[in-house]
Amino acid sequence: MKKWNVATVKAAKGKEKLGCCTAYDACFARLADEAGVPIILVGDSMGMTMLGYETTLPVKLEETLSATAAVARAAKNAMVVADMPFGSYQCGDDLAVANAVKCIQAGADAIKLEGGASVCALVKRLTTAGIPVLAHVGMTPQSVNEYGGFKRQGKTREAAEKVIEDAKAVEAAGAFAVTLECIPSELAAEITATLKIPTVGIGAGPVCDAQWLVMHDLLGLNERVPSFVKQYAHLAGSVRGAFKAYVDEVRDGVFPA
Repeated sequence: MKKWNVATVKAAKGKEKLGCCTAYDACFARLADEAGVPIILVGDSMGMTMLGYETTLPVKLEETLSATAAVARAAKNAMVVADMPFGSYQCGDDLAVANAVKCIQAGADAIKLEGGASVCALVKRLTTAGIPVLAHVGMTPQSVNEYGGFKRQGKTREAAEKVIEDAKAVEAAGAFAVTLECIPSELAAEITATLKIPTVGIGAGPVCDAQWLVMHDLLGLNERVPSFVKQYAHLAGSVRGAFKAYVDEVRDGVFPA
């Protein structure tokens, strides 16, 4: 299989669309890697999928580092991107760089952080230091309190222009790709055509250069999912059934035989 990195991801723009997903442990990272997933994101979505929180905000850097190390040990060909959790880069650029270095030392090939023009100075500093950055504009989940919920962005022309300018700004600052989350598909198409770097959509329509899905959503481990999600399996029922069969067999003396 192809070994994915910054150069191969950038070279895929306009030639190959990439289906990317999250993973948070070695088991699922290995399976995703063996299936040919090009980019595995150790997302701060672990707060909601793995840790039981209502938002991504409570995730700690230490939790990200532990998950990143596990994923990196299992992924042989996929590019591993560590999501910088809330508070790990809003704390001043010096500490933000130090935290990003910890993510790379844990095994990440790149880091992801949210924001447009407001984080460009940090993006430039990180990339100058040799830390690849995957940017994230549009609906940024770490701003959920500012939005008043997980709400679609860029719906008016004024709001759309802000997303466009943010995307251009992070490209100019040195980001190798940019996530477009929960924006109209027409806006995502406009940004994808404008930028030289790849766009990675999530709830942003089909025109982006790549797509993200949260692992638990695409596998059907989450039974309530956003409307844009396609579930490629329905594992929640299977897993629940297996647990129940095990409990029943132990209770009834069937297992161990």
